[in-house]
Amino acid sequence: MWIQISSGAGPEECALGVGLFFKQVIKECKQKDLKIELVGHEDGQYPGNYQSVLLRIEGADAKKYLKSIEGTILWICKSPYRPHHKRKNWYIDVEVYEEQEKYSFNLSDVKIDTMRSSGAGGQNVNKLETAVRVTHLPTGIMVKAQEERSQHQNKKLALAILQRILENKNEKALDDFKKGLWQQHKALVRGNPVRTFEGKRFKEKR
Repeated sequence: MWIQISSGAGPEECALGVGLFFKQVIKECKQKDLKIELVGHEDGQYPGNYQSVLLRIEGADAKKYLKSIEGTILWICKSPYRPHHKRKNWYIDVEVYEEQEKYSFNLSDVKIDTMRSSGAGGQNVNKLETAVRVTHLPTGIMVKAQEERSQHQNKKLALAILQRILENKNEKALDDFKKGLWQQHKALVRGNPVRTFEGKRFKEKR
């Protein structure tokens, strides 16, 4: 599953809060034997501060854990950047998303058809079925190759092209997903925090 920790449109204190809660999540994932991967991030003004962090978390209890931290996180602390600032409540947002669907390349999902090549290409053209068409059944993507002289080579070429197309679709889907998350990053709902932390040491308030 995916998790986004975001400062919303908050000031740099919120970006610091994101960095501190990110460390907290890493610690808790280790305790719960969950695998955590940093997918992307938007840096704050200072090292260790983040406007937004996108993580992938996997494991037996990943969904249960992530649902338990989804919502608003409150950090109560005097501003480390503005000593005379009266505000002490800083809010960050945690959103949980299901894993993005990936287009996998498995030969079991591919239909392979052979046919006669067309156009110039030597004495085998229109006599032997050297052209190959491959169809990715889950998506309907179809690739035809007839440039090579042998059916075997055309099959390899068509499968290579298909695999690259699927990789490109996965990359685009991830990019679109990240852009959508960045738009969501702006909409932080304050109030009713699911967890509250206090002070520079980021201790949880029980």
